[in-house]
Amino acid sequence: MKQVLISGDRSGSGKTSITLALAALLARDNRVQTFKVGMDYIDPSYLSAVSGRPCRNLDSFTLSNNQIKDIFHYGCRDAQIVLVEGVRGLYEGAEALADSGSTASIAKILDLPVVLVVSAQSITRSAAALVKGFQEFDQDVDITAVILNNIKGGSHREKAVTAIEHYCDVPVIGAIPRMEEMQLAMRHLGLVPYREGAGRGDFDSRIAAITDIIGQYVDLNQLLGTMKDVPDTPVQKTLFDTAIDRDVRIGVAFDEAFNFYYTDLFDILHSAGAEYVQFSPVHDRLPQADGYIIGGGYPELFVEELEANDRMREAIREVSRNSLPIYAECGGLMYLTDHMNIKKDWQGAPTDQSYEMCRIFSGETRMPSRRVVSYVEGTSTSDSPLGAAVFRGHEFHYSDVELSPDTRYAYRLSRGVGIYDNLDGAVINNTLGSYTHLHPVASAGMFRHFIELCRKKA
Repeated sequence: MKQVLISGDRSGSGKTSITLALAALLARDNRVQTFKVGMDYIDPSYLSAVSGRPCRNLDSFTLSNNQIKDIFHYGCRDAQIVLVEGVRGLYEGAEALADSGSTASIAKILDLPVVLVVSAQSITRSAAALVKGFQEFDQDVDITAVILNNIKGGSHREKAVTAIEHYCDVPVIGAIPRMEEMQLAMRHLGLVPYREGAGRGDFDSRIAAITDIIGQYVDLNQLLGTMKDVPDTPVQKTLFDTAIDRDVRIGVAFDEAFNFYYTDLFDILHSAGAEYVQFSPVHDRLPQADGYIIGGGYPELFVEELEANDRMREAIREVSRNSLPIYAECGGLMYLTDHMNIKKDWQGAPTDQSYEMCRIFSGETRMPSRRVVSYVEGTSTSDSPLGAAVFRGHEFHYSDVELSPDTRYAYRLSRGVGIYDNLDGAVINNTLGSYTHLHPVASAGMFRHFIELCRKKA
């Protein structure tokens, strides 16, 4: 098995497009397993699509070192090549003076060589100074190669490559021209999720174009030569391997409106004795189950369809009244409020329309609001459907939920915004809705508590 981590010198370096294309190219002849550093749903959706294997997330702020290694070893089983995509710049993390949450921390925990993607726009010799600084900043991080992006022409390429290879003693294995074709579709919180975009016109052709460009300008043989060779070892037992009868059925909302899930969630459900069935709040009727999970996504883009499926909304409202457990994150929380008020679309055009949602939590969702992207820390009360716990997670939204003053909250946050005044996890009956996204491995105990509650209600 060969393993490598691909990081950027900053956000916008082009690392996502480059990693995506490299995964697609290498997957033509190899079993490629991908991972994504950080709490992110959208990049993994692309990496899963091109590799044919589910991408998994690694985050050193929410996960312990052992949990990171468990996820990594479990995901790597039967793989021939492992690509880990970093997050933002190599050293960006949760704190200024520590590397928790950073790409660098994952490289060190898993002993992975790093290929550094550098945006060389408007710099040549200075690119060597930049790479040298990255090498010296933390000498426990092994930067083994560089890929340059945004190269203007032959002279630009020659000067930058010569300087880096001379001063930094690492090979430049790719120099990619600045091209509009390298850009992926964006919106207010980042890239368009793959599931949503794949059916839209030139979306797949755009990914194919990026792959073709990278194939021309990155030396795959050199890339393979920089990777860490890992000998075949016996399959290691991980936290996912618990053998148990599956006696609980969980409905998981999954469609173009709700698709923000970590791959590990489905393994954690199985390890806790639950089978799951996917359903679409946009298109389907609610399937019979012992509990339900409604993840995040972009429900604001499908409000008309969600409102039109009144049979689904009424069914969800009924199971909540009957105290069947429901866990909803972010977009799921928005769907469970009375109304969703859209003042502008994601491109800024005024709409000023209100759409009826599930009417479980008394209050409304407003779009757009301030952009919130941050790590979360908090505690959960013992009467929460997810039980008493200390947790870490992430919030990622462009909306505001205003609930009735008598709303009960299960989460108190010491870091993060939440729904209201550092409170999150609105609760009614056995329904919990939060802006906090939990990592299912870091918060495995909370998910197992939820499954046990479903088991008792079955």
